[in-house]
Amino acid sequence: MKDTLTFDQLPDAVTKIQEKLDIIERLLIQRHEQLPEQDEIMPVSKAAIFLDLAVPTVYSKVCRKELPVNKRGKRLYFYRSELTEWIKSGRKKTADEIREEAVKHLATSSKKAKSF
Repeated sequence: MKDTLTFDQLPDAVTKIQEKLDIIERLLIQRHEQLPEQDEIMPVSKAAIFLDLAVPTVYSKVCRKELPVNKRGKRLYFYRSELTEWIKSGRKKTADEIREEAVKHLATSSKKAKSF
């Protein structure tokens, strides 16, 4: 059994407890980041809410093959991860990103032109 803490020992004890809590918190965050996320399967109504679109709009995008979809019988299902990737694929580049790509392209094309 441990000795009872004195009033003078409390600050050190609280500091040690805080350090241990910080370590536990970091471990829990690392563990959470390492666990594979459960890929949620959503029906049309939930996918529409997730995408902030009307249900008819989701159906029309499916018909035009614009959205990744899974069909089972007459029902449509969507994976959250696939919808997230679809959203990300529509990302527009910033002016700086475009400028940087142009500079890289010009640098590589000028090297190729000099080799001829």
